[in-house]
Amino acid sequence: MNRIYVISDGTGKTAELAMKAAMKQFPTVDIQYERRPGITTKDQAKQVVNETIKTGGFIIHTLVSDDVRSFLIKQCRINNIESIDIMGPLLSRLSNQFSIDPSENPGLFNHINEEYFRRVETMNFALKHDDGLQVEKINQAEIVLIGVSRTFKTPVSIYLAFKRWFVANVPIVLNVPFNQELYDIRPEKVFCFMTNALSLSKLRKVRNQKLHDGAGFYSDLKHVKRELLYARKLIHKQPKWNVINVTNKSIEEISSEIIAIMKQNRLDKIQKN
Repeated sequence: MNRIYVISDGTGKTAELAMKAAMKQFPTVDIQYERRPGITTKDQAKQVVNETIKTGGFIIHTLVSDDVRSFLIKQCRINNIESIDIMGPLLSRLSNQFSIDPSENPGLFNHINEEYFRRVETMNFALKHDDGLQVEKINQAEIVLIGVSRTFKTPVSIYLAFKRWFVANVPIVLNVPFNQELYDIRPEKVFCFMTNALSLSKLRKVRNQKLHDGAGFYSDLKHVKRELLYARKLIHKQPKWNVINVTNKSIEEISSEIIAIMKQNRLDKIQKN
């Protein structure tokens, strides 16, 4: 069996995936991978070289530090160990192309990867918990938006999800009480959207026109006032919920206000601890 030591100053996933992709072209060769992540010093690199000397095999590496990379390559030559430098030639060519030196900051790719997958998770969560769906799992959300129809709950949910927040939204429907699950979650996570009755009526009229008046009295001002009054009654049952006036505000403004409150809550919690 051929033993390959995968050395990286990050997780080593990039080098291992590249090697596995290449090894698809050699299906009869048996490979054992030994990943060694977080190699950022010469001493750490030397330890892996010593390990390779004892067990046999060769080294592939994706080290962004020129100093540590050069040291590792030299040690491999001295000890007659085959090594494959994946990152060095690429960084050198890019440096020549752009006429600037690389930052040599390890783990950046993994950080970007984590942000991407977090965004995928939060977007999926927002879609699965839109408009009151899966309310029994609402405690998993970091932010919960509630409000009557056409108060921008869904677009704000999607915007916040893109910002990597786990968001659920729950509609307020006239004469329909909330599920107990909503009152059981931490109140600082809940944001209640309120608005001016006249403005909401106008918004709904535009929606109603698109539906060719298929929504009935949905946009009627008296009906809108009754909905908002009922919403206030539900919201007043939990005075610790955050209330945001969304009248004439953009999605970005509403979202920024929520994020600012969430960050302040986190800061207050850290200071208390």
